[in-house]
Amino acid sequence: MDLGVRWTLHGDGRTPAPGAVVRPDERLSWPRTFGLGAQHVVAMFGASFVAPVLMGLDPNLAIMMSGVATVLFLVSTRGRVPSYLGCSLSFVGVAAVIRAHGGSSATVTGACLVVGAVLFAIGLAVQRFGAGIIHAAMPPVVTGAVVMLIGFNLAPVTASTYWPQDQWTALLVMLFTGLAVVGLRGFFSRIAIFLGLVFGYALSWVLDRVLGKIHSTNGSGVVTDHWRLDLSGVAQADWLGLPSFHGPSFEWSAILVALPVVIALVAENAGHVKAVGEMTGGNLDDQLGTAIAADGAASMLSTAVGGPPNTTYSENIGVMAATRVYSTAAYWAAAFFALLFGLCPKFGAIVAAIPGGVLGGITVILYGMIGLLGAQIWTNAGVDLRNPLNLVPAAAGLIIGIGNVSMKFTDDFTLSGIALGTLVVITGYHALRLVAPAHFKGEEPLLDEGTSSYDSRGQ
Repeated sequence: MDLGVRWTLHGDGRTPAPGAVVRPDERLSWPRTFGLGAQHVVAMFGASFVAPVLMGLDPNLAIMMSGVATVLFLVSTRGRVPSYLGCSLSFVGVAAVIRAHGGSSATVTGACLVVGAVLFAIGLAVQRFGAGIIHAAMPPVVTGAVVMLIGFNLAPVTASTYWPQDQWTALLVMLFTGLAVVGLRGFFSRIAIFLGLVFGYALSWVLDRVLGKIHSTNGSGVVTDHWRLDLSGVAQADWLGLPSFHGPSFEWSAILVALPVVIALVAENAGHVKAVGEMTGGNLDDQLGTAIAADGAASMLSTAVGGPPNTTYSENIGVMAATRVYSTAAYWAAAFFALLFGLCPKFGAIVAAIPGGVLGGITVILYGMIGLLGAQIWTNAGVDLRNPLNLVPAAAGLIIGIGNVSMKFTDDFTLSGIALGTLVVITGYHALRLVAPAHFKGEEPLLDEGTSSYDSRGQ
């Protein structure tokens, strides 16, 4: 049985010829392959460590399980889809909502495990019936709206939890990260979030030495004098040890909040498989179902032991685009490094000590970028928002999701925010499509031109 773990040496194993690419079934020399693997680990640092911290989960376990998830993904796809699986940022919002309603870490991981199971089932369905079922159930107008409301629903978390802990550090980190994203080139632009974390970490240390303690809210929301950067946990952490594990707990209210993320994960996987196929010059359409199912299985495995759910990482796809090395051997090396980091509690303690003000500056950009990925889906698919069939369900769902509107059905059952907004977008679109006149389903603009563009005469 071919598991995709046999590679032929590319050329002399040292430097690819100009314009040449290293295919997934090829590799460079093992020292260079491990070097590329380390680069992939650095590329996923920002999101893989920020996401579990924002979700209130163990970053050591998150990085360890990302290595396990990557191995499972590579074996499932038989080495045809070079990708790294790390903690999904799409779940940060639902984790915040679940915790705001009294949910524990077990409740969060239990809800995410169910999402992984649903994603696994969708992957099997795509394998059986083809990718067309995804577009039929979740056309771009629906997918874009759901991704958008998932990101923008997080705005109050930044505004009320992280930013107030140290507003000036948050502002400087936001500015630095924005400059890094736009001003840096190549690989460094791919790790701009990570560089922003390093900058904020160092800035907080300097401000503590120069200005002393800050009087503001702390991580618990209590106004007090406290250090911006508290490294006491780092000194107490061991250099070697297992991360903390816990089992999942299942609550319907939490599961319903988390389920809409399935749409975002399907969109991410489809986009990443397509991107990798274009870069490697191979048709990977037949691997879409397998990739989605593997992502779901990996997320189930991770959340079953207390880790976060996973998804394929665009940061690592960017590294491949920059290096033109698509060898899956490099991803096996990256998974090996991730497992090593996961066994170092001191490293996890350093990550967990990231100051709230630093997270405030990072999340202002990060959450907005997640939301605007939805707009990118609309743009790439040419979604016409002048068409009422697209405009009405998307508009209603976005306001409900972003504004955290709630509907109370019984004393024990309430839908709100992400869950309610997603339900409105999906059911609203398909219900309206049933009653819409034929010309609403066409391609021509259906509202006045002035609603979406300026008159060329300036009137």
